[in-house]
Amino acid sequence: MMDLKKTALLLIDLQKESGTSDVVGMSEIVQNAELLVRTCRERGIPIIYTRHIGRADGIGLANKEPVNKQGEPIYYHAEMENIEIIDEIKPRKNDIVVDKYRYSGFYESSLDLMLKSLGINHLIVGGVLTDCCVLATVLDAYYRDYQVNLVKDMCGTTTLGAHMSSILIMANWIYDLKVYDAKQITNQVNGKEFHVWESSGPDQLQFSPDNVREVFSKLSDKVMI
Repeated sequence: MMDLKKTALLLIDLQKESGTSDVVGMSEIVQNAELLVRTCRERGIPIIYTRHIGRADGIGLANKEPVNKQGEPIYYHAEMENIEIIDEIKPRKNDIVVDKYRYSGFYESSLDLMLKSLGINHLIVGGVLTDCCVLATVLDAYYRDYQVNLVKDMCGTTTLGAHMSSILIMANWIYDLKVYDAKQITNQVNGKEFHVWESSGPDQLQFSPDNVREVFSKLSDKVMI
């Protein structure tokens, strides 16, 4: 059971650049993030943001990171306003912002230190891209023994297929993962009736290219708790 006193909201790369990209359903993602931010503020749950950043001088960029003719990063350029968090959910004074230079929010960043300092065991997670930074961060959270509550309609990427398959991969192999819609996790935090999908065993979803949409729909089919 999620202990709200040991829970944090982790929003991955919901930056202005993400808001202008080709993420499917980005407006809904931001609306759901607004809901979760508001709910967590009311309940005193810490809010942590990651920002993906590429140094303007190219130092620290990942292999084959796209750059312009000047050797500067094309995406998440450190000297552009686009690296800032989207205005609708911008951090407040006591929120935590963790800058990162690789897909995972944990890789050589202060995220683990911040979570341990707060005494966090449970993470409510959403953000972009589902098949990239969200996937990498959730896997690294699991490796570090954080229990992840993934909000699937607060995540997104450039295609619906990539989004669904990434969610299903996490659901298949992160054994203590719980998958919610934003409304349902909000209900839980507020002490109301909710429903959640939980794994009952490894590789239980058995999705294929032909049935991925059908299997994905099962993540919303659980009874109320």
